Amino acid sequence: MPCVSSPSERPARFDVGIVGAGRVGAVLGAALVRAGHVVTGVSAVSEESLERAATLLPGVPVEPVPEVVAGAHLVLLAVPDDALADLVAGLSATGTFTPGQLVVHTSGAHGIDVFEAAADSDIVPLALHPAMTFTGTALDLDRLVDCCFGVTTTDLARPLGEALVIEMGGDPVWVAEEDRVTYHAALTHGANHLTTLVAQAMQLLGEAGVDDPARVLEPLLTAALANTLQRGDAALTGPVARGDAGTVAEHVAMLRTVAPDIRPTYLALARATAQRALLSGRLRADVADPLLQLLAHEEDQP
Repeated sequence: MPCVSSPSERPARFDVGIVGAGRVGAVLGAALVRAGHVVTGVSAVSEESLERAATLLPGVPVEPVPEVVAGAHLVLLAVPDDALADLVAGLSATGTFTPGQLVVHTSGAHGIDVFEAAADSDIVPLALHPAMTFTGTALDLDRLVDCCFGVTTTDLARPLGEALVIEMGGDPVWVAEEDRVTYHAALTHGANHLTTLVAQAMQLLGEAGVDDPARVLEPLLTAALANTLQRGDAALTGPVARGDAGTVAEHVAMLRTVAPDIRPTYLALARATAQRALLSGRLRADVADPLLQLLAHEEDQP
């Protein structure tokens, strides 16, 4: 459970401006309202964003970005990673930021270096990234409880950033500026690629005539995830971890005709699994050699 802040540790009540009523921005805005802050304006363009703003931030005026920013003590920039630097530069160049303003972005990939263009604006820069996937609905508010936030900011602003995370129900995790890309790559590799992997497994079960692939996979994947989180590489099981080259060869041959789009993923993950099994001592080198030769041969095939 996240820590509960004492009154002396909590930030003051802020007027909050939210730039971007996407899935993350609208939910975090609602979480800040729940914590006692006041959202004074939100920017939204698409129909989906306008609907989220109306649902999660009822009564909050939808305004142009400069107006949202200019009237706020705390600005939440919830925009795509690649748009963040240009947005910061534009707001700084037009004098929209005000000295002492708290400016928070939610990008996992960026730390506070992305605020470099606003160095002369005397803002307080904070990077608060929730390590969670969002639906953009009220369901996410409950999921914020125990959700970890990657926090990167100046040493002076660190207590404030961590207090804001705790107020939203989350658990702050400090990430140094130089480690931000590594942090984000870890989350992307673990969560986004997991979705691709599970969807491919469901696709294959469908090819096998299974009516409800999710029902078959859920207990297996739930156990595999729990075991891996607890035991790391020691949780490895299956034909690759055992060095069963014959079984793997049958899988690859089937994929060539049944699901050629999945074959490259299977080969890449089988090689990575074999290497981790070797390094962790779960697979002997003499047993692994035929398997690795098979994988190398198959990877060379069109």
